[in-house]
Amino acid sequence: MTPVVHSMSPQGRTGGRVYLRMIHEATADLIKWRTVPDYKRAYTVRRGRKVRHLARLAPHIRELRDEPGAFLWDDLSVLFFTPEMRARAVFVFHHYEPLQFDSWPLEPLLWRRLFAVLPQCRAVVCVAPSWAAFLRERGVDNVQVIYNAFDLAEIDRVRGMDPAECKARLGLPQNEIIVYAGKAVHWKGIERVATAIENDPGLRLVTTGSNTIGSPGHHFDLPRPRYLELLRACDVGVFTPRMREGWSRCAAEALLLGLPCLIQPVAGLGDLARLTEQPPPEPRRLAQQIRERANAAPAESKTVFETLARFDTAYFAEAWSRLLAQATGP
Repeated sequence: MTPVVHSMSPQGRTGGRVYLRMIHEATADLIKWRTVPDYKRAYTVRRGRKVRHLARLAPHIRELRDEPGAFLWDDLSVLFFTPEMRARAVFVFHHYEPLQFDSWPLEPLLWRRLFAVLPQCRAVVCVAPSWAAFLRERGVDNVQVIYNAFDLAEIDRVRGMDPAECKARLGLPQNEIIVYAGKAVHWKGIERVATAIENDPGLRLVTTGSNTIGSPGHHFDLPRPRYLELLRACDVGVFTPRMREGWSRCAAEALLLGLPCLIQPVAGLGDLARLTEQPPPEPRRLAQQIRERANAAPAESKTVFETLARFDTAYFAEAWSRLLAQATGP
């Protein structure tokens, strides 16, 4: 009989939703997935968003209490689980960032309670070693790392494109260094990069995503194939977030597609920087650093690709299939 696993809906564009969707896809032949809605992304007003989400989700959690099967959860609503439900749950911990709190003063208390109950789960998964260490410091010992993974066939197809042709198709200048700074959303550090290069006519800022902060550069909100083509068109990646990320998918995809990068070594992004040996940005000489990185030797790109290519879809499917087999077994 095919095991049943309940999870939040994997719909959405954030890194956490992409990760959850990849788990569903990688194990679709082994697991019967059943989902509940993820309400917190449906609110345009941030204030109190998580509290409203939890209130709407509580009845769904109550309905699951007598349902057979296991749980794959990555949401504060695991606090509504009974201890018996948590014993059947694998929890995915993406990252912890008070900058993103939208439900003061309750939210800090909810997170404190989360750290207290995570040891009751069958397993806890992080996407980077620094977050596993973060949890162990808080008494969560049943934790392991399963990195973000990538479809290398998709990556190889885009790596085969000519960057100059990609620039032309996207309307980007050929005679400037195109600087990719990630998603134009709060706390990602876009403003720092923009300020550092705003008076340099040879550098052109590019951002992607929903643009919640009004990016001052060339902004693109593209379907995935065109987004990857945009990364191929860029010359250097610069990632300077204020927030502690999980293991930045944007940065990892930029590296896989051949961009030499400058990466702020913070939290999971720091793990990525160390793994791929990317230097940190220096605010006072960032423009000069970008020019230096644009001239990085091709051999560096090859080495970085080989380093990250270990985390392909086969690695991801094997790691998650093994873990869920243990979680759904006797």
